[in-house]
Amino acid sequence: MITRRNVLGSAAGLALAPAWAKAAAPMAPHVNLAAHAKPIGPEERAARLAKVQGLMQAAGIGALLVEPGSSLVYFTGVQWWRSERLTAALIPAEGDVTVVTPFFEAPSIRESLAIPAAIRTWNEHENPMALVVDWLREKKLSAKPVAIEETVRHFITDGLQKALPGVTVVSGAGVVRGCRMHKTAAEIALMKTAADITVDAFRAAGAQVQKGMTSEDINALIISETAKRGGKGGDALVLLGEASAYPQGSGKPQEVRDGEVILIDGGCSVHGYVSDISRTFVFGEPTKRQRDVWAQVRQGQQMAFEAAQIGKSCGSVDDAVRGWYEKIGYGPGYGLPGLSHRTGHGIGMDGHEPVNLVHGEATPLAEGMCFSNEPGLYIPGTFGIRLEDCFHMTPKGPEWFSVPPPSIDKPFG
Repeated sequence: MITRRNVLGSAAGLALAPAWAKAAAPMAPHVNLAAHAKPIGPEERAARLAKVQGLMQAAGIGALLVEPGSSLVYFTGVQWWRSERLTAALIPAEGDVTVVTPFFEAPSIRESLAIPAAIRTWNEHENPMALVVDWLREKKLSAKPVAIEETVRHFITDGLQKALPGVTVVSGAGVVRGCRMHKTAAEIALMKTAADITVDAFRAAGAQVQKGMTSEDINALIISETAKRGGKGGDALVLLGEASAYPQGSGKPQEVRDGEVILIDGGCSVHGYVSDISRTFVFGEPTKRQRDVWAQVRQGQQMAFEAAQIGKSCGSVDDAVRGWYEKIGYGPGYGLPGLSHRTGHGIGMDGHEPVNLVHGEATPLAEGMCFSNEPGLYIPGTFGIRLEDCFHMTPKGPEWFSVPPPSIDKPFG
């Protein structure tokens, strides 16, 4: 909880805040940026099914099994959770989808089902995989390969193989990624709205940061400001001082101190599509070292952006940044001080999706692919700088979802 002391701060604490923070107050009234965002409609869902079925036919796959998670939402609209009870969509290479689910959960499943689909139910004493096998036989698909979405749990795959000995089980990663990795205009619009909300929420929360606040205090501000703008979630990783030197943070107590780095990394969701943004600034006046490293990271971001061109490998983007960092004294490779993680990851309905901007990734960049761009620099025992903005690939090259800030003195643009 944010205490009154944390929220109001002291006159001395406010005086030491960055010039951008003082200039930002009083803040303009917030706007619900998600109010006019359009959710994915039935025509787009139908197009998704047609595309995945075309990919299945080309690969000789008879059916695709998808359990709850973002891929189930993507193809069917069904928003459910994973438990020991099987709920799964069975997508044939031709024809309508069937959802297998427990009898008592079927009414709830129907509420979020966004496509034409049959529902088959099983009771607690029955083996749900028997329903799956019956469906495969009815559709004359039992002799064809069954693809399993890549996050499906082992007990489901194992249960299918025991219920239908001799069934050929293959990875469904290729056909699912062939759809989800390439975002449509509607998906990109939702991601752009989520990014706008996050940047605006970060700006508003940043202007309220006071000396003595903890990571939890700042995170609470970000969550609140995100909700005001219509975003779901908003929980952020907030790293203060030395903790910013460790990409996933530290469990040690942290609070805002004069002249120390504040790193925030978070995002929100709009109709199921997410943002992922990082901003780093200093409470008070930055040192020359802090300014220099911040500028180097910003240059690294720009180098990654310019390296991301249609047809180039995803790994080449990471190589471009990492090679330059080594030339100016970081690394080598993943060594510290330097860039100890990949340059970026895929993003869409999940914060992290295939594929990554990482050395060795041969997947070529193509229209509609979306990535984070976050080539941070970390100096153990001192501080770290991470700037993260996402982009999507157009026929002419990359385009930002959120525009990176121009300087450490204008960390929110």
